[in-house]
Amino acid sequence: MSNEKKKPVSTQIEANTNYLRGILAVDKSFDVIQLDLVYAERKMAMFLVDGFVKDDIMHYLMEFLAGISPEQLKEDTLEKLLKTYIPYIEIEQVDDLNQVIDLVLAGPTALVVDGIDKVIMIDARTYPVRGPQEPDIERVVRGSRDGYVETIVFNTALTRRRVRDPSLRMEYMQIGRRSKTDIVVSYIEDIADPNLVHKIKDALSKIDTDGLPMGEKTLEEFIAGRHWNPYPLVRYTERPDTAAAHLYEGHVLIMVDGSPSVMITPTTFWHHLQHAEEYRNKPSVGAYLRFVRFIAIWSSIFLLPLYYLFAIHPELLPEAFAYVGPNDVGEVPLFLQFLIIEIGIDILRMAAIHTPSSLATALGLVAALMIGQVAVEVGLFINEVILYLAIAAIGTFATPSYEMSLANRLVRIFLLICTALFGVYGFVIGVFLWIIMLSRMNSFDIPYMWPFIPFNFRAFRDVFLRSPMPLKNRRPRFLHPKDPDR
Repeated sequence: MSNEKKKPVSTQIEANTNYLRGILAVDKSFDVIQLDLVYAERKMAMFLVDGFVKDDIMHYLMEFLAGISPEQLKEDTLEKLLKTYIPYIEIEQVDDLNQVIDLVLAGPTALVVDGIDKVIMIDARTYPVRGPQEPDIERVVRGSRDGYVETIVFNTALTRRRVRDPSLRMEYMQIGRRSKTDIVVSYIEDIADPNLVHKIKDALSKIDTDGLPMGEKTLEEFIAGRHWNPYPLVRYTERPDTAAAHLYEGHVLIMVDGSPSVMITPTTFWHHLQHAEEYRNKPSVGAYLRFVRFIAIWSSIFLLPLYYLFAIHPELLPEAFAYVGPNDVGEVPLFLQFLIIEIGIDILRMAAIHTPSSLATALGLVAALMIGQVAVEVGLFINEVILYLAIAAIGTFATPSYEMSLANRLVRIFLLICTALFGVYGFVIGVFLWIIMLSRMNSFDIPYMWPFIPFNFRAFRDVFLRSPMPLKNRRPRFLHPKDPDR
């Protein structure tokens, strides 16, 4: 790792190359390359990382430098190289060798020239990258098919393609003493609340860690706090159109190099329940889809605890709904059946993630046999447990936010345990504690349950109804936008 103290560039090329060679460990790392060159009868050296450089561009630049005569570099050598003899767009001069080391490891090429106390940085880098394909977890029937990728420059370009506002800001930062991970904070300056932007940038600047091995998830844990709270305080998206929609509302985006997920801040509970599909249809159809989605999400949280409550207290059910309760609870206690099948579903989900696609069908058949009729026939489960767990699982998968679905699953297990221990009182107290927990949460000082708590009728109506876009002429009030009117 390079020293934090400034190391000035010497006019003697040997001193510069020896220092760079030692810190970059050219002799030990095969992918760090040092090229000793002579152009215009002047010693030069290039330091670069193999695989980060566009070979054709560097070949062209080297060919151009080879045609320079000694007389052309006699006076104002640095100025002439920068403005005349290195025909490239992204080029800069650096007077600190430690900064040169950090830049080389990030991808640019360093050109060290004898007799000049500056190093010329040529940003002709490229990264292994996949195409901007549609994200798997945010698919839409109609709409764009491009998605964010692992290269931060591509992601900023995909965002600017949809937000051609001159006040769109892409502010660059680096986080991690060793990893030097590239971070971009993006917002529309004419819309976003300056206090919110300052708060987010300040939280990022205070992060003190070696690196961000898990990318944006590590970043979230540093800036969001509440480490043991399962509910996400930021929202992730891999869709540029979804990110652009939030920029226009006044949100701040955080992009991390190496991650295809863009972090949206701040967010409320209700942001995690919305999906782009609702806005790709007519307002009435979108409102219906949102209503169905809400039913699925609430079912994923409350259906199992409620069924268990009615199963152990059948007197709570009206006679017309007496069929809801089980006729026979089976050999295994009902509560234990729920716990076993909950854990079993999570085991299957993890197995599906690690199973090659060619074996996915076989895994599905095994799961159907194991949790289906065979488990019922041997007396491990009853039919009602499988039915209601299947409905709850479908509701979990219908939740747009993956992080929210996992948090809701933990809440469902918590409510089930409370109901098993204390019956009706346990269920009521569990729901009450859940609402209290959500009400006390804040995302960058924004109430997590807004506009339900504190209540705002117009915003609350927009949460449950997909309003026509011409009627959504005001930005969300909780973001305190500089320009509240659309």
